[in-house]
Amino acid sequence: MEAQIRHTWSVEQVNALFALPFNDLLFQAQSVHRQHFDANEVQVSTLLSIKTGACPEDCKYCPQSARYQTGLEAEALLEVEKVLERAREAKANGSSRFCMGAAWRNPRERDMPYLLQMVQEVKSMGMETCMTLGMLTAEQASRLADAGLDYYNHNLDTSPEFYGDIITTRTYQDRLNTLAHVRQAGMKICSGGIIGMGESANDRAGLLVQLANLSPQPESVPINMLVKVKGTPLEDQAEVDPFDFIRIIAVARILMPRSHVRLSAGREQMNDQMQALCFMAGANSIFYGCKLLTTPNSDESRDMQLFRRLGIRPEQRTQKPDLMHEQAIREAVMEKQEESELFYDASKPRSSAQVSHSDV
Repeated sequence: MEAQIRHTWSVEQVNALFALPFNDLLFQAQSVHRQHFDANEVQVSTLLSIKTGACPEDCKYCPQSARYQTGLEAEALLEVEKVLERAREAKANGSSRFCMGAAWRNPRERDMPYLLQMVQEVKSMGMETCMTLGMLTAEQASRLADAGLDYYNHNLDTSPEFYGDIITTRTYQDRLNTLAHVRQAGMKICSGGIIGMGESANDRAGLLVQLANLSPQPESVPINMLVKVKGTPLEDQAEVDPFDFIRIIAVARILMPRSHVRLSAGREQMNDQMQALCFMAGANSIFYGCKLLTTPNSDESRDMQLFRRLGIRPEQRTQKPDLMHEQAIREAVMEKQEESELFYDASKPRSSAQVSHSDV
């Protein structure tokens, strides 16, 4: 029987799932996962920081906040062509989605033309596009959607009750408002949280309740393990118990059966066995590459080696050919036609035939 999508979860109900014996919880999560996904496929994304540091927010976990001395050098918005170079590399390395992140409270009008161009150009390569730019107005969300942005990432981070202990420069409702603008614009939502910031078990359940009770639920749910950065207020937080983290993945899978649950920040600290159990618990998405914005990530070669050992395949996106591939196909067809004595294009002289193409 297919798992039903519910939007009425309570903290008490989620805590009851956390209390299950570990094997029972993983079995239930794996059973739900197989109803909606290929259990041996993992969606692969690449994340690029397109504007680094000097953020005015006070998120206690973030090395990009201008309020903390972390040694991070601020960088201006990357040139469009540099972003496209990285997108081409990501696609060649097997990523199906390219995510672009900027350390802003919100994008300014002067930045919007460049952001829209990035989306359009990456989209033309045949990749899914994602951005995380801070808070959005309804009008900004609409413009990004019109440019072809597939996903917008805006994490809730933690429960409403614990949120004020981590961030004071924007409210929980501000985050929910941005998610509403994204959804109203027709884009998909990528929203999750961070584990290991000093939150309680109830806070972890509360975060998952908030995400699961969104209607529709987020299509992508990144679960981050805190990466402790020297100079941030959370640099001395205790380590997260690996089994507790795997339980969070399993409960997220049960609550959000059709969402991609992503192993996000903190994967560099996980051994292969822990990651394998996360996949068994229902994780089916990763960020790929040596860095997530400004913090380390597991490198590509280690990921591919682990995939081979586990018999996991990168999820393939069904897509139209990118523009370069489409142009090559058309030119090859024209060349074959011109070589044929039976072919004659009456619409124009054969010597000046040109291939025209439009955006995908």
